[in-house]
Amino acid sequence: MENTEKKQKTVVVGMSGGVDSSVAAWLLKKAGYRVIGVTMETWTSREETPEKEGADVREPSAAEDAGRVAEKLSIPHYVLDFRQEFQHRVMDYFVDEYWHGRTPNPCTACNRFVKWEALLAWSREMGADYIATGHYARVEHLPGGRYTLRECALTGKDQTYALYNLTQDQLSRTLMPLGDYTKEQVRKIAEEIGLSVADKPDSQEICFIPDHDYAGFIRRYSGRESNPGNFVDREGKVLGQHKGIIHYTIGQRRGLGLSAGHRIFVQEIRPESNEVVIGEGDEIFSRVLRCNQVNWMGIGGLFGEEQTMRVKIRYSHKGEECVVRQIGEDLVECQFKNPVRAVTPGQAAVFYLDDRVAGGGTIL
Repeated sequence: MENTEKKQKTVVVGMSGGVDSSVAAWLLKKAGYRVIGVTMETWTSREETPEKEGADVREPSAAEDAGRVAEKLSIPHYVLDFRQEFQHRVMDYFVDEYWHGRTPNPCTACNRFVKWEALLAWSREMGADYIATGHYARVEHLPGGRYTLRECALTGKDQTYALYNLTQDQLSRTLMPLGDYTKEQVRKIAEEIGLSVADKPDSQEICFIPDHDYAGFIRRYSGRESNPGNFVDREGKVLGQHKGIIHYTIGQRRGLGLSAGHRIFVQEIRPESNEVVIGEGDEIFSRVLRCNQVNWMGIGGLFGEEQTMRVKIRYSHKGEECVVRQIGEDLVECQFKNPVRAVTPGQAAVFYLDDRVAGGGTIL
């Protein structure tokens, strides 16, 4: 990052109290920006607020850790209450998706509607030029005028998949200074400049369910019980009883409680009949998926055309070659060269051209 023409620019950095956002703030200050640190309160633990059982929201040490880093870096630091936005946009959505037999992706919702939308609105009120985060990705302004994300250059920790839903306006005002670093390099920088969070562990996958008991959280939050129903095969034969659809996701093998004598998996969830369909190994592979709620990023759409891209269907998926067609105003079909395992409704399908995000949508 160059110093020229940036000394008067102001950037609001979302500081989670972790090492990534802390080093991002330091790098931006070093590059000549006026840096303002912001910690977003998004959740409060149920133990702290028992009168709101189920509103399991925020790690208590985040603001304190971020505050100590901000003091070390000599930058102002604010703690903002975004709990209402988080509850509506992330937690309500998360619970509703499970009740409808889908597997939600709360990080993509949080990134779009809380970490970017809410923080960007606050930064504009402050007269800031940009917002920034500690994500491992790179923002690129394409020759045609559009903005896109490129995969992180040096690390397997690339986070573009969870950021596919960002808008053009959001990207145009976003800086991601960690896109050319590895996690090891970031921790080394933090250690060298004496940050207290240099060895702090990475955050959990879903921050508001620290015990990983998704079904327990869903029951408490919604005040509903998930009724038992039937495990069935594709022909409708009853194989046993399940505990309730919120306990299962596509491709799941463990915890089914069925003795089949061979490996079996969840193939489909049917909330309308309260059935969980069980399949064998080859039955959970698919060559075709459809997705809606499409957000085009690096391109403006396909408009009846088709293009070969690499498509990722989950965060840990490396991606598979695929022909992508836009078959409706908000409907995309992906036909894979090789079958992909456990296409899961509710998860994101993200399309890449080389290392750039072309777009993505929610799997139907």
